[in-house]
Amino acid sequence: MNLPTTDRELEAKHRALWALGDYAVIAANIVRPLGPVLVEASGIGPGDRVLDVAAGTGNAAIPAAATGAQVTASDLCPELVEEGRRLGAEAGATIDWDEANAEALPYDDDSFDTVLSCIGVMFAPHHQQAADELVRVTRPGGRIGLIAWTPEGFIGQLFATMKPYVPAPPPGVSPPPRWGDEEHVRTLLGERVDELTCERRQLDVHVFADGAAFRDYFKANYGPTISAYRAIAADAEKTAALDAEIAALGDRFLTGSTMQWEYLLTVANMH
Repeated sequence: MNLPTTDRELEAKHRALWALGDYAVIAANIVRPLGPVLVEASGIGPGDRVLDVAAGTGNAAIPAAATGAQVTASDLCPELVEEGRRLGAEAGATIDWDEANAEALPYDDDSFDTVLSCIGVMFAPHHQQAADELVRVTRPGGRIGLIAWTPEGFIGQLFATMKPYVPAPPPGVSPPPRWGDEEHVRTLLGERVDELTCERRQLDVHVFADGAAFRDYFKANYGPTISAYRAIAADAEKTAALDAEIAALGDRFLTGSTMQWEYLLTVANMH
């Protein structure tokens, strides 16, 4: 097994990013419904060997285990792995948890029947390297199932809003929401898959009264937003401007008491 090399400094930064705030709260209170959607769309059943990549706290791994599948879950952030292990045990799910980089997975070629990632692998900095790893560990005839925020949807627009306020990424690092673009995903997986279907769907979020409430919640809990504010902490004018822009973005996407967060659901069958 020849694992790809990784940029250790960048890896450490990403590990620290997702330890900021409390992503487990967001996973539990907002994005949990996405896991069962992905598991169902990927056709997972009893006895299937399943890997959940960049699993967070197990939003996809736990419902996958509930089908009777043999599930392995991996994530770069040890704090999320620990919380996922706790939540899995609480749910009575049998899951093998590993701390692992999506760009250098510690598994043999062709190890899994189905490989999943639910708004996870999209945050690996080098998209092609991460996609190559998904393909490598999926057996011939197996399946890859992915959910990613779209560039045009709410979370994609949040990243676009924060972009002017944060340092430019290193060369070769791609914006996470590109995984929510069908053409980009087709390019990443290429001719290594027989059949690839993409469908845009909406996650209905009923948590926030207004855009300011969303902003404050993400400032407290979401690593990328916390990191953006830290980058401008010494500049009160920029901080106020970002405050206003994120609140306005939230208000634009709020209808009544509901926000709709668009995502791309991708299912690919391997040769």
